[in-house]
Amino acid sequence: MRKNFGAKPFLYPQPVMIIGTYDENGKANAMNAAWGGIVGMNEIMIDLGSHKTTDNMMKTKAFTVSVADTAHMVSCDYVGVVSANSEPDKMTKAGFTTIKSEFVNAPVINELPLVLECVLKQVIDGSKFIGEIKNVSADESILGEDGEIDLGKFHPITYDTVHHGYYELGNRVGNAFKDGMKLK
Repeated sequence: MRKNFGAKPFLYPQPVMIIGTYDENGKANAMNAAWGGIVGMNEIMIDLGSHKTTDNMMKTKAFTVSVADTAHMVSCDYVGVVSANSEPDKMTKAGFTTIKSEFVNAPVINELPLVLECVLKQVIDGSKFIGEIKNVSADESILGEDGEIDLGKFHPITYDTVHHGYYELGNRVGNAFKDGMKLK
């Protein structure tokens, strides 16, 4: 037996993305976004309402997308519930420090180990922001012996749209492009 829920945003896992931008004075800002994901080899799309961050994106035509992790879950949630329009020290209160991206005019949050550095390509329907990924950088602490991102060392979180919780991603359960070959 199946239960129908109607049209809902129930796709799992749902990434928790921290969108970083600079304002007109070069001050770093960040917000939490859950509705979005990769839409091509070098593109990402994020559905956002109207925020200080979206205003910044329209002015600078650039943004970063950091992946929220377990260690910084409270700070990542904070930047999602507090607006830079009402809290000028939002980044400091979150415990975030930044450096300027080498590739785009947007901040890299030092505390979050994985970041996509993007230029704004297009806005669809006034809220869907498509970015071209110019660079991905990762802190060495999440790299494996092969020099690539190691999910045994990196602990991204996912958002539960139904119960409004954050969950850490779990263990490896298979091998892509290999395990399915058993059924050939």
